[in-house]
Amino acid sequence: MPNTRTHAPRGALVFDMRLLGRQAGSALTQARTVPAPDDLRLELIGVPVGADVALEVRFEAVSEGVLATGTTTAPLAGECARCLAPLTSSVTASFTELYLYPDGRHDRHDKHDRHDKHDRHDKHDEYEEQDDEERYLDGDLLDLEPAFRDAVVLALPMSPLCREDCPGLCAECGVPLADAGPGHRHEDAADPRWAALRQLNDQATNHQDRRAGAIDLQEG
Repeated sequence: MPNTRTHAPRGALVFDMRLLGRQAGSALTQARTVPAPDDLRLELIGVPVGADVALEVRFEAVSEGVLATGTTTAPLAGECARCLAPLTSSVTASFTELYLYPDGRHDRHDKHDRHDKHDRHDKHDEYEEQDDEERYLDGDLLDLEPAFRDAVVLALPMSPLCREDCPGLCAECGVPLADAGPGHRHEDAADPRWAALRQLNDQATNHQDRRAGAIDLQEG
């Protein structure tokens, strides 16, 4: 199976369906290494722009369009959600998307026009919503980027970790606990929430000490 490197980011995820044809049941599989488009990321992790992304897609002609079923593997770069250390990994995502023939849009609308006026009025919003979600070929060209982008972003981890048992950061000093080791302690650290109470306790203790000293002097 040929694997070609596409250098033009704008056209890297556009496929020509003339080789597939419109005979229902015909199929075509293509593999490419494409540069990652921008904005494939969440807050803490994402696919570096321009990074090599492996993509394999099977296109199958069906009566209403082309069914695209694909798998992609992309490199990731970001930071750990617990200790904020830089990390690298990869993500694999799969997708299945139906692309309708552009000339099939009118046929479907003609069928809708056969319904009575009342039904068309009630379902108008429903049809508009479906049209917004559907994807269409542009002539013989199939732009896979929207489906590819949705699949990759949905597969990104919300809370990436540098390792599964990452202990995170020390709440007192912010040092990564994995580097600090098991002996890292802050026993003498004062909790600021108890500072006022501790001050009152110290004042009471000092007052008692002074009073005890005065009594000793009087008895002596």
